[in-house]
Amino acid sequence: MTDFPPPPPVDPEKIARQRHFAIGLFRLSGAFIVMFGFLAIMQRFTWVQGDKAKAFGAIMVIVGLFQFMVVPRLMLALFKRTKP
Repeated sequence: MTDFPPPPPVDPEKIARQRHFAIGLFRLSGAFIVMFGFLAIMQRFTWVQGDKAKAFGAIMVIVGLFQFMVVPRLMLALFKRTKP
């Protein structure tokens, strides 16, 4: 009574393209966060100035570098471990 239709066949090339796109998107967003952090350090925003701008910018640069360098490697390790 609870017969489910068989799942559609998995296209490994399509999954590889999706994973590559996701890794590239994380790298790009990390680069933008780093640039945003440097702009904050240079005090280009009116809503954060002085020492707070430098601290905020440094935090943003560290987060952006983490997202640019570490997160894609973690995603790649996760993708290698799981089968499509």
